[in-house]
Amino acid sequence: MHDTNTQAQAEAAGLRRKGRTWGIGAIWAASAIAVMLALGCAHQAGDAPLTQRSTSAGMVLGTEHPASEGVYSWKGVPYAQAPVGPLRWKAPADPEPWASVRRTTEFGNACVQTGRLYGPGLNNRYDATIGAALGKTVGSEDCLYLNIWQPSKPSSTPRPVIVWVYGGSNITGYTADPVYDGAMLAKTADAVVVSVNYRLGIFGFLNLAPLKTGNAADDSGNFALLDILKALEFVQRNIASFGGDPRQVTLMGESAGAVNIYALLTSPTVAARSTPLFHRLIALSGGISTAATMPAGSIAVIQPYALWAERGNALLAESLVSDGSAPDEAAAKAWMAARSPQQLADYLRGKTADELLATVRTRLAPRGMAASNVMPDGVIVASDPIAAIKAGRYVKVPVLAGNTRDEGKLFPSFFALRPSLGGVSGRLLDDAAVFALAHRYQPDQPPTTTVEQWIPPQYLPVDVPKTGFNARSEELSRIWFMALRDDVLNALKSQQAGVWHYRFDWDELPAPFNDIYGAAHAFDLPFVFGNFGPSLYANISFTKANEPGRLALSQAMMRSVGRFARQGDPNEASLGVSWPRWPSSLIFDATPTDKRISVQ
Repeated sequence: MHDTNTQAQAEAAGLRRKGRTWGIGAIWAASAIAVMLALGCAHQAGDAPLTQRSTSAGMVLGTEHPASEGVYSWKGVPYAQAPVGPLRWKAPADPEPWASVRRTTEFGNACVQTGRLYGPGLNNRYDATIGAALGKTVGSEDCLYLNIWQPSKPSSTPRPVIVWVYGGSNITGYTADPVYDGAMLAKTADAVVVSVNYRLGIFGFLNLAPLKTGNAADDSGNFALLDILKALEFVQRNIASFGGDPRQVTLMGESAGAVNIYALLTSPTVAARSTPLFHRLIALSGGISTAATMPAGSIAVIQPYALWAERGNALLAESLVSDGSAPDEAAAKAWMAARSPQQLADYLRGKTADELLATVRTRLAPRGMAASNVMPDGVIVASDPIAAIKAGRYVKVPVLAGNTRDEGKLFPSFFALRPSLGGVSGRLLDDAAVFALAHRYQPDQPPTTTVEQWIPPQYLPVDVPKTGFNARSEELSRIWFMALRDDVLNALKSQQAGVWHYRFDWDELPAPFNDIYGAAHAFDLPFVFGNFGPSLYANISFTKANEPGRLALSQAMMRSVGRFARQGDPNEASLGVSWPRWPSSLIFDATPTDKRISVQ
């Protein structure tokens, strides 16, 4: 141990002598590794608990899980101050240092949001209260925390780091979702896994002139992206204390999380950094396109910045109407015109989170203004991210993308958007009914629900060509997820060779859920994280009969993620096939008894 520590210190000293070549990030990383090894020696001498580690803000004490789990964890580690009061709608500030050892054994608060199927219940966890919280304000503005999982098995070298960014349409999500527990992925991939809370909805994305002060980051309105960047800076400064290598950071996100990390990949501000914050990208079921680069009829992700300004103004005006300060929108605009920007900013910051979200639910949603997403300000988010890629103005790192085969089956209500999709919603049950059924379902018992209870008759039988549920969901997937996939991956392929893609086909759910959901959006995530315990769709998906195949498939997927995080190439022996680069795809599938992986 003393020899290892001496070697690390010598390497750090050598890097200091070569500072101009290596840069401050590498110097700090090597120094931090030496500190970590020294702490390990101190523990052997009995000076500190095994899970007590140093961060730039203070010492933290985590959890040593049973040997059978093979991981340590630190949950609820602050990476920024609470964005409340004058810090609401500001770039995140460094956390206030703490003097005593801080216990980090429980997840931090979920960021404030309106309760949905995909968010937390009243207790910041997956439990029965999710059903009672639908449509109500949950979470807290004091939410900028991250979590870390480290394999407990000793390693002779620092491990790669995987930083997870959850999805949820940028209005929902929480790191305490049991699907996102990083223990199994950390152990199987032999990596340090980090998950990050970030601000959501109007707290994470708001373009409103009275809030602007001349600071480019604050004025962008993309506070959620600034949160993720702040977490990545925390990783660079501190992850060596947890056995991670700050020079091997993989940024991974799904759905809105994938949108967010693609936005950072193409961000002018991030691309201009001399020292990268991440070195690989795993983007699952997301994209970053404007309408300008999409085929006609496709669903773009990036909307004009002016549209978001219109929504910001609507939030302010409708808040005034909601609290009685103005009788209608016209009067609200007159009220706003008579006040200074500072007075308007103070007015909104004086509102509670619940008051603001209630305005979104009751007044903006009926106007079609309740959505939130990345906003192309030209500083934090590129005005046209696909154009930025094609011009080489992005962070050039290996990219692994993934999609599920039946993305659209999670969103059958979208069939009502267009006659070409059917013109009416494809789901009969509301969210409360879906949650109640899914939460108590017994998948190993005979079916207690039928496809007719879920899907309207005009979409049945599900396999009718052109008009059946399968055909309609496939068309939704084509104009949305597949169009986004092709646009960004083809742009990346024009600039670099390191682009891979998978399609997740596993649909061994018990009937009738094999038809209702199949390989739906986000259904690959339990396999990516190796978590098949209680969660939103676990009871309608996972049976004893399909266990051998799904566990084998999950192992292969996690090992491949670990290989990509370590080497920048997802090819791993357990796949059993060679994974070619895009435009080819690897197909992840399984029978009830074994994995079935192929190339298309």
